[in-house]
Amino acid sequence: MTNNEAESRYEIRQDGRVVGFAEYRPAGDALMFTHTEVEEGHEGQGLGSQLVQVALDDARTQGCQVVPMCPFVAAYIREHPEYTELVQPGQRGVFGL
Repeated sequence: MTNNEAESRYEIRQDGRVVGFAEYRPAGDALMFTHTEVEEGHEGQGLGSQLVQVALDDARTQGCQVVPMCPFVAAYIREHPEYTELVQPGQRGVFGL
């Protein structure tokens, strides 16, 4: 999994092909995650969760906050409360955190 900064997305590849990605936009000192997608035929393998975990861990390492506009990212954070601290306290209620 890599952060493709030119495309503003984290990518997961298999056999050199992108099979999933989590798009983001820089928003001040935060990363706004807007869309996560796993290619048809690769769903249900946990790739989306792996991708989001790497992206959130990277945001934490960079000292960035996260705005989980993507429903998948918001759901992942709800299921893994150790990432809630990445979302600004005032925005947590908006995302059900």
